[in-house]
Amino acid sequence: MQAVWVEIPVRDLDRAATFYQTVFGLPAGEVSEEGVRRTLTLVNPGQNGAGISLNQTANFDPSASGTLVYLQTNGDALEKVSAAGGKIVQEKTSMGDSGYYATVQDSEGNLLALYFAP
Repeated sequence: MQAVWVEIPVRDLDRAATFYQTVFGLPAGEVSEEGVRRTLTLVNPGQNGAGISLNQTANFDPSASGTLVYLQTNGDALEKVSAAGGKIVQEKTSMGDSGYYATVQDSEGNLLALYFAP
């Protein structure tokens, strides 16, 4: 099984977009409005990776207790979390030969893991 798309629930799409663009260095994207749903695609799926989007929809609430998504990133992303409105939950931690991870809450309260390759 392979993940093909990840939707991250948000309460405020604009605030969340600023968080993810700041922390991960992503370009601004176009918001899609579909009546009761507003989305912003952050990463389009590639041949070997999943697409990721922010989703502001009624009854699709951010949570710190649910599926934990690991997002591979570079070394300075963790330093940007607090300034972008998020919170570091667990500092960068060694996974031995597999690299490092840290857990953070985004600006909406979702728990995420940041993965740093060795």
